[in-house]
Amino acid sequence: MAPPAPRDRRPDPADVELAVALVRDAGRLALRMRGAGALDTTRKTSVSDVVTAADHAAERLVLERLAALRPDDGVLGEEGAERVSRSGRTWVVDPVDGTYNFVRGLTGWCSALALVEGDPSRLDAALLGAVHHPHDDTTWVGGPALPSTRDGVALDPVVDRTLDQACVATYRHPPTHATPAGLAWGHALAPAATVRMLGSGSMDAALAAGGVVDVVVQHSVPDWDRLPGEALLRGVGGVARLVEAAGRRWYVAGAPSAVAEVCDRLAEAGAGAAAPGR
Repeated sequence: MAPPAPRDRRPDPADVELAVALVRDAGRLALRMRGAGALDTTRKTSVSDVVTAADHAAERLVLERLAALRPDDGVLGEEGAERVSRSGRTWVVDPVDGTYNFVRGLTGWCSALALVEGDPSRLDAALLGAVHHPHDDTTWVGGPALPSTRDGVALDPVVDRTLDQACVATYRHPPTHATPAGLAWGHALAPAATVRMLGSGSMDAALAAGGVVDVVVQHSVPDWDRLPGEALLRGVGGVARLVEAAGRRWYVAGAPSAVAEVCDRLAEAGAGAAAPGR
């Protein structure tokens, strides 16, 4: 018999408590380091894709804590931390999500993690997600079987909206504007009420879980940028989908009706881009 899906498995309260402590401590460490000017920024793939000493220090903090407290669990971290799971569970860690915002002094960054069972690349793999926003000292935690909260207060269920009524949080890297993926992005979001690019995927999803925005959309999203916020959204009744279109894998999550519209329009755009003569 197959094991229960994550949506049927309420996380152990000790894991929830640990997840909250880890993102808070990692986020507060990064904030202290930024205040002390200890950034030592290095470019990764582009001028806007950077890593700092704070990213590495915060990830090391989480890794060391998990090695002591959950030695059989796997770890997958954005900055290279990796440990093979012996328990079937993996902690997926993004120590500073929104590093460009972090470096430039913007407030839209966070520390985030998810606890997953099985393959982290699957939709609905996360048992729980936790996100800490150091600027406001605010923490979200939730999952498919764990109603999402903000600083311990239950969030309201997601409000379903059509795309023309939805605030969409997204990101489009400037060099992709005229590519098939960029054109698909424009087609998919053309009916939206408004679009915001805030610079942190996990923060986008936390805001969507709280009803501040309605949908998050982006392509080529790594697991550590997707899973924490996806868990929060599922904890308030939101949905998440992965869609192949215009040569990219798109992640779309939030209010069910708007998510369905975005996915349909991405499929339309992808079919058009693949048509003869395009």
